[in-house]
Amino acid sequence: MTPTPKSDLTTAARIRDIAIEVFGDNGFQVGVRAIAAAAGVSPGLVNHHFGSKDGLRAACDEQVLRLIREQKWKTATDTNVAKGMLASMVEIEAYGPLVAYMVRSLQAGGPLAESLLEHMISDAEEYIQAGVEAGTIKPSRDPAARAKYLTTVNVGATVMYFTLLQQRGEKLDYRKLVREMTEEFALPAVELYTQGFLTDPTILDTLSKEI
Repeated sequence: MTPTPKSDLTTAARIRDIAIEVFGDNGFQVGVRAIAAAAGVSPGLVNHHFGSKDGLRAACDEQVLRLIREQKWKTATDTNVAKGMLASMVEIEAYGPLVAYMVRSLQAGGPLAESLLEHMISDAEEYIQAGVEAGTIKPSRDPAARAKYLTTVNVGATVMYFTLLQQRGEKLDYRKLVREMTEEFALPAVELYTQGFLTDPTILDTLSKEI
């Protein structure tokens, strides 16, 4: 996430990626000076590239969304589902800073958090549909509602998991925690997604007529 800068563009990318980690570790109360210090640049250079702290956060949002979307799309459309999921699990630690940033954003609340979640739901609808078209995911009676539900449940569980640990007041290793969370919940999640939960499917037809 932190390539060596060789031009203004790569410098901006490096500042952005470091900001994602700093925001994820410390929350959004951290200032531009702290981010500049972590990146080894001046606060003026940060403002030169991003205009303000809000501009920097918007760039971070865009990058986090892009990386999550790309990985989810790849997993959803991989016709060798088992191989694709196992490959994703091998690399899961790399997503620690992204998950930490997402958690901090949603904990902070406000319009930026709402926008981040809305974009995650919109992206989910697109990559789930791509999976349907690839034949790896079953079609839905209401694709938009399914995408919103899955995103809300998964993101909500992640925020709760991290929030409870943050309240202990200890320095957290988010890469390690993402690995631990994945290993704890991967099997029951895959079981639920592949085998379903209820033995009687008639409730689905009944509920569909009522709503």
